[in-house]
Amino acid sequence: MVGALVWGTAMAFSAWAGLFLRFRLETSNLSELLFLYFSGGLVAWIVALPLARPFMRHRLIERRFAAMFLALTVATVLVTAGFFALDYRSFYAQWHAPFGTRIWAFQFVFTSASAAYQFLVLGLRLYLPFGFILLVCASFYLAKRMH
Repeated sequence: MVGALVWGTAMAFSAWAGLFLRFRLETSNLSELLFLYFSGGLVAWIVALPLARPFMRHRLIERRFAAMFLALTVATVLVTAGFFALDYRSFYAQWHAPFGTRIWAFQFVFTSASAAYQFLVLGLRLYLPFGFILLVCASFYLAKRMH
């Protein structure tokens, strides 16, 4: 659980640094964005470790590093994008059709897809450059630690 808190904090720091470098933190919803990236990192750590664990028994540190790097990358991006999509969907839900209808299903799918696309285009760059560096460090640490 400590690792999840550290990874969540690291991803929030990465988002903070990205916003600082690009926009000098001039955004009206800084705390919400930092919470989004923290939550995404926290849950992603919990998801990524069991996904990479079967590959961590290998002797070669390169394979353990690659497994952890891939699992942590995919989990962090997908979980954070999923949280962003939930927030995005909750905003637009007031204009959607009633729950359970065919129109609602289309609106749900396309609103979620739009949110995921928007996160990948706009939100992914907040992980750079610090998120990538932190990802390499965390993957190397876990590859050395776990056998």
